[in-house]
Amino acid sequence: MVYRFFKNTFLLLLLIGFFTRCDAKKQQTVQNIADTSISSRDKTDNASADVTQNNPMVGANKINELLPKLQNKRVGIVANQTSVVFTSDETYTHLVDSLVTLHVDVKTVFSPEHGFRGKADAGELVKDGKDIKTGLPIISLYGKNKKPYPTQLENVDVVIFDVQDVGVRFYTYISTLHYVMEACAEANIPVIVLDRPNPNGHYVDGPILEKEFKSFIGMHPIPIVHGMTIGEYAQMINGEQWLANKIQCDLTVISVENYTHQTEYSLPIKPSPNLPNDQAINLYPSLCLFEGTPISIGRGTEKQFQVIGTPEYFLKRHLYSFTPKPNFGAKNPKHNGKECNGYNLTKEPRLSELKLKWLLEFYKTHQQYAPKTPFFNKNKFFSKLAGTNKLQQQIEAGMSEAEIKASWQEGLEAFKKTRAKYLIYEL
Repeated sequence: MVYRFFKNTFLLLLLIGFFTRCDAKKQQTVQNIADTSISSRDKTDNASADVTQNNPMVGANKINELLPKLQNKRVGIVANQTSVVFTSDETYTHLVDSLVTLHVDVKTVFSPEHGFRGKADAGELVKDGKDIKTGLPIISLYGKNKKPYPTQLENVDVVIFDVQDVGVRFYTYISTLHYVMEACAEANIPVIVLDRPNPNGHYVDGPILEKEFKSFIGMHPIPIVHGMTIGEYAQMINGEQWLANKIQCDLTVISVENYTHQTEYSLPIKPSPNLPNDQAINLYPSLCLFEGTPISIGRGTEKQFQVIGTPEYFLKRHLYSFTPKPNFGAKNPKHNGKECNGYNLTKEPRLSELKLKWLLEFYKTHQQYAPKTPFFNKNKFFSKLAGTNKLQQQIEAGMSEAEIKASWQEGLEAFKKTRAKYLIYEL
């Protein structure tokens, strides 16, 4: 009897020890995955506190704030290669991998333009599939449908949206955000946006989109550069009742810490194949308008959105030449295999406004040396990018950059007043 008592007691102590170690291991896993997720005031380690105080902490890093919202929930995640959790040693893990490790019941991954791993060309259809690492089903929101079908949300209780944006109207992730919020609102499913800094969040500029030019590359009456994080933008979509039938989404934004709109933020991961670095991201709002013209902006080179040129003509003042060829971000680039002559803008100072000077110069030069070839594409893609046909008309009429930009000011001032209602961070 005594032997049996001691034997049972010993086994009980072993079980207690086992479960205690398991719980401690899980807590350590949370800590390892989100080493910077606790604010500096709760840190005693100076090195970790230094990381939190000096660098923006993205919403995905607030694992301890996120996990209670996912308890006993079936989770869908809108994610791509930028959806990562950073650690204090400057490495990172993918959000999906992190949540799976923490035994969160992730059911589905929804992928935007360029796909879950961010390898598809701009505009290339993305197919449904399965994630090799986790085995999770991947549903494309840039293929057969851009808005989740009700059947694709049937086994989901909450949707996380975590995609790095660059703060530009024609960058399609905010259009995906709109459709995800709309589908979830219709299905009574809450959305959690994990916010990230906007690398172009320090200014607002460009013409306001007119409703007749609404498309997937511009869905809302905002300027080309809107100066909002994706969390702030989600609040604007909700607050301005831009979703179908003016419905509103059950929205939670997990904000960025240590961030203002003047914070210079270098993206650690390319947000898409043709935005390889900070310079490209900063020039993107100004150079993307060339996509509606015969001029190349470097797709098919290693300097995408940092060089501009054309094989149509060559002037001595054009000091740079490049030849587009198929590569990881462009299977069939504009002027494939042809030498293009123009400018190298890799050393251009950081912009805090939309620049039209290159567009105006190439238009004038084109009219002089290639007048029989249309400068603006016949499919009106330029006007879709601009959000209006007035910009093309102003350029064709010979208006100066200052005159064109003056025509935007009334719309910009009205937008800024609207935007102020949804800002989370200081300007």
